[in-house]
Amino acid sequence: MLLIPCPFCGPRSENEFHYGGEAHIARPPDPSAVDDDTWAAFLFRRNNPKGVHAERWCHIHGCGRFFNCLRDTRSDEIVATYQVRQPRPQVP
Repeated sequence: MLLIPCPFCGPRSENEFHYGGEAHIARPPDPSAVDDDTWAAFLFRRNNPKGVHAERWCHIHGCGRFFNCLRDTRSDEIVATYQVRQPRPQVP
């Protein structure tokens, strides 16, 4: 079981959270102005790297807030968590 450090509530069991997909995905400013391929890329194409990956999580059974998490996909180690409007931290 993962112990996820919510930036608002502190460390909690993964049972309290809901995965929200890849973090830092920018919605097109005017969706009606983009072609179908660009819209499909926004909706469905995501990175699946081996290593540290930025993810969005929601603390559904706690504060109810979204936050970003850097997780190593090889080991499930949580490298960092940070608020949504903060920039992605640099990792060694």
